[in-house]
Amino acid sequence: MAIPELVCIYSALILHNDEVTVMEDKINALIKSAGVDIEPFWPGLFAKALSNVNITSLICNVGVGGPLPAAGGAAPAGGAAPAEKKKEEAKKEESEESNDDRGFGLFD
Repeated sequence: MAIPELVCIYSALILHNDEVTVMEDKINALIKSAGVDIEPFWPGLFAKALSNVNITSLICNVGVGGPLPAAGGAAPAGGAAPAEKKKEEAKKEESEESNDDRGFGLFD
């Protein structure tokens, strides 16, 4: 990640931690006080991107998958779908076959 992006991210996190609304002028003030020089469009870009985002939820759900599928498309509760299980079994069999003798042995 580039320095301008990191500066804006850290500024937004500082503002959020202090329970201040993330706005372009607030981000600019933090960047100026830190003595960092970045292109002027970055703070506005981050302020607009975070204007309708729940930052607490964003922080708490880092690494969590996307939204759950609709009820009609949900996988069975027993785990992977049958087609997926068949694919996994086929891959496992292929890997076992690939480990078979390939015309030479360890002690040949």
